[in-house]
Amino acid sequence: MSAKVLRKFFLGFISIHILHHASKEPIYGLWMIDELKHHGYNLSAGTLYPILHSMEKDELLLVEERNVDGKIRKYYSITEQGRVVLIEARNKAFELFKEMK
Repeated sequence: MSAKVLRKFFLGFISIHILHHASKEPIYGLWMIDELKHHGYNLSAGTLYPILHSMEKDELLLVEERNVDGKIRKYYSITEQGRVVLIEARNKAFELFKEMK
């Protein structure tokens, strides 16, 4: 299977990871890159930030700028619409994994 096809699948998983973590507490990009690395995803900022921006545009995430040590850092939190999507994604993933098992 080509890397391009796998990448398409993994981008969906990554979005679910982002929603999951943003539902627990506000997240920021570099933290998310490191967290995803623990799950076997090796993303660059150039890959992650467009995903975050797209999720913000789709109203799944809300962004808040905070001053951290004199630098502006964007924190992302899940929206109510994001929670609905996360619940649906969990349900679909659960069904899929049950079937695959």
